[in-house]
Amino acid sequence: MSQRLSDLPPPAALIVDLDGTLVDTVQTRIKAWLAVFAEEGIPATHEQLEPMIGVDGRKLARDVAAAAGIELAPGRDEAIDRRSGEIYGEVNRDPRPLPGARELLLNLDERGVPWAIATSSRREQVETSVEALRLPRRPTIVDGSRVERAKPAPDLLLVAARELGVEPGEAWCLGDSTWDMLAAAAAGMVPIGVTTGAVDARALLDAGARATISSLTELLSR
Repeated sequence: MSQRLSDLPPPAALIVDLDGTLVDTVQTRIKAWLAVFAEEGIPATHEQLEPMIGVDGRKLARDVAAAAGIELAPGRDEAIDRRSGEIYGEVNRDPRPLPGARELLLNLDERGVPWAIATSSRREQVETSVEALRLPRRPTIVDGSRVERAKPAPDLLLVAARELGVEPGEAWCLGDSTWDMLAAAAAGMVPIGVTTGAVDARALLDAGARATISSLTELLSR
C-alpha cells in the first residue's frame, strides 16, 4: 500500500540510483543494449529491455538470451555486459540531469543529510553522468564493480549504508526501477519509487515501494 512521504519517518540518509533517477539516460542504456545484442545475434526489443534497465547487466544478458532460447556459455554474460558498457560510454555524450536532481543533492548537503549514489553500472560507465550533475564535491558512489551481485541483490545498498555510517533501516532508497525497490526491500531500507524511468507507479509499488513520486522536486520540501 502506498504511503504519503509525510507519513514516513525522516531518513537518516538517502541512497539514490543514477540512471533514470538522477540523469535521463534510460533510453541511452536501451540503445547500447540493443546494439550489443545485435552484435551478438541475440534477438531483443526496446519494449523487452525497458523494464530491465537497472538490473545487474550480467543477469540482463542471461535473461534476454534465455527469452530467445539461447543459453550463454560461461563468461559470455560478463563479456556482453562489458561490451554494452563500452557502447554506452560512446553514446552517452550529453546526459541531462532529471528535474530536481541537482537541487535535491545540494539541499541534502545543506541540511547535513548524508547521501550516496548506488548503481549497478560499472565504474567506467558512471563518470559522464555524475559530471552532468555539476556537484561541488565528489559524491560517494558505490558501483557494480564493487560487488559480486548488483541489483536486485541488496549488496550495493548495504555497502553504501556502511560507507555513510548509517543502519540500513534508517535510510531511504530512491530509484526508478523495480530492481531498485527489490534491492531496497532486501536491504531493509525504505524504498521510494520515482516514476522518471521506464516503469510506472503501480510496478514500483508491486515491487515494494513504500511511496512513489513523479519527480525528485517533491522531496525538496521534506
